[in-house]
Amino acid sequence: MNKKWELYDRLIEGIPAELRVTDLTVGYQWTLVKTELGCGVAMTVRQRAGPSREDARVLGKSLRDAAALVKSWNFMEASVGMAAINAWYNLPERLDRLGVLPHGEEERTKANAFSILGEELWGKNVAVVGHFPNLEKQLAPICRMSVLEREPQQGDYPDSACEYILEEQDYVIITGMTFTNKTLPRLLELIRPGAGICLAGPSVPLEAGLADFGVTRLSGFCATAPLRTEEAVKCGVKQGIFQYGHMVDYPIA
Repeated sequence: MNKKWELYDRLIEGIPAELRVTDLTVGYQWTLVKTELGCGVAMTVRQRAGPSREDARVLGKSLRDAAALVKSWNFMEASVGMAAINAWYNLPERLDRLGVLPHGEEERTKANAFSILGEELWGKNVAVVGHFPNLEKQLAPICRMSVLEREPQQGDYPDSACEYILEEQDYVIITGMTFTNKTLPRLLELIRPGAGICLAGPSVPLEAGLADFGVTRLSGFCATAPLRTEEAVKCGVKQGIFQYGHMVDYPIA
């Protein structure tokens, strides 16, 4: 078995075999997969290049089979697979049992990586893979920040700089889109042992087993109102889903 797929295979195998996909929405910003228990979302990566898998039709199929699409090199299909993974790991009931689901408006709005990590990142070398909103305001004043981005903005490094920059960092924050585009396994290899690693964004599965790959913190999204979340996905508004769920902070190591 190719070891680079181990992270993905672990996530896929952890999904109960009996769960089935009841609906699918591929929106401009987000992809949503529903089951009888709830839904999961992931960022829609709109790259259709790469061979399409023969098993890409997921309605009525097992959630585990749908999740296996995350390994597709057609990133639209991989977005479906990532949303299917999150339809299990990011369920409200599951996260409530783990004691990590925030309750109350104040906890809901503050449970994101950049507001929580501020003190921990003070004065450190910090790399952020993916240009998240408001980075300059939230992190630049407190740490030595480097931003790596596939489509660089002013002051960003191109994502290929990861081969040179990540080994020098005390803490690395990585967008969940790296699950979908398959860059995450290599990024984790490049980070020096002992550095903090946070995976952040709605595409991130809230699964503690990711600690086995060096991850120390997860910051993902839990949709608590599936029907409203589905409506927001169909509308294609980037921030629209957040009012129908919670950002969840989950220290795992």
